[in-house]
Amino acid sequence: MELLQIQHIEKYYGNKSMLTKAIDDISFSVHAGEFVAIMGASGSGKTTLLNCISTIDRVSAGFITLEQTNITALKGKALNRFRREKLGFIFQDFNLLDTLTAFENIALALSIQKVPAREITERVESIAKQLGIAHVLKKYPYQMSGGEKQRVACARAIVTNPRLILADEPTGALDSRSSKKLLEQFEFLNRQFQATILMVTHDSYTASYASRVLFIKDGRLFHELRRGLDTRKEFFDQIIDVVTLLGGDVE
Repeated sequence: MELLQIQHIEKYYGNKSMLTKAIDDISFSVHAGEFVAIMGASGSGKTTLLNCISTIDRVSAGFITLEQTNITALKGKALNRFRREKLGFIFQDFNLLDTLTAFENIALALSIQKVPAREITERVESIAKQLGIAHVLKKYPYQMSGGEKQRVACARAIVTNPRLILADEPTGALDSRSSKKLLEQFEFLNRQFQATILMVTHDSYTASYASRVLFIKDGRLFHELRRGLDTRKEFFDQIIDVVTLLGGDVE
């Protein structure tokens, strides 16, 4: 089932005298339960694309629909409710609140949705156990490692059961060991919870954990790879071949 549809979207910045086209007629769809990576060099438009899908930015032309709701037309309270109920966000710099414990950071989204306190406790403890962070629930962000903070951010993103999880360079601030653990957690979320994940990355190793990779160049779709029955190593080699063609600042 198609969950997300991107239909001929364009994004311009600037004015008539100096117009920059960041996204140039991009169309694709994401099925429920897919794990999709978006790759491209710096300035290729991949982050702008994610910002438009997340409703942080607005498209200049075209449509984006999630579960057949045209999100490009949402405004005000309807837009805030959509973000709160349908989307989960995982950022490179974690975006945890320093004055709250891990438990409180994860629980915050549920509190905003007015979920009963007892249910909040049950859901937070359950997801923390599955992600291996039950031991940090009483800790503050400054007391946690980078990998622990990113897993707390993952728990916060999925505890509300969003329809779509958006990840922006999620391994960018992590060392290789923590990155591997996080990506294994993404695989777990995708497989165990059927979580639909859309992830922006410039790193081929990170992208190889996805089931499909979309390559962006100069604001347009350049190529697409599907993992199918290939091993992750085989898929990684295919990604490297395309990255070689892309050139630029892509690892």
